[in-house]
Amino acid sequence: MTASAESGTAAVDFPEGTRFSGTVRMPGTEMTELTLSFSVSTVEAPAAQRIGALEVAEALNELAAARGWPPVTFYGPPAPAPLN
Repeated sequence: MTASAESGTAAVDFPEGTRFSGTVRMPGTEMTELTLSFSVSTVEAPAAQRIGALEVAEALNELAAARGWPPVTFYGPPAPAPLN
């Protein structure tokens, strides 16, 4: 499944296995930052068992928010283009 199919709004179709990454700084600091990266590939999995890149991005953002981090925008190639 592509990112555009998952989100309904993404302009870029990312292929399976695309590596996404994003970095945010803790508000009010110069040096404290969080960098996250991931890739997802589901080969021949039924639709009900696929895990999409946007789902992973949202789950990582929930985890980061629980620790007080601002939302992370994840980017993937080619431009880099935003996933979320």
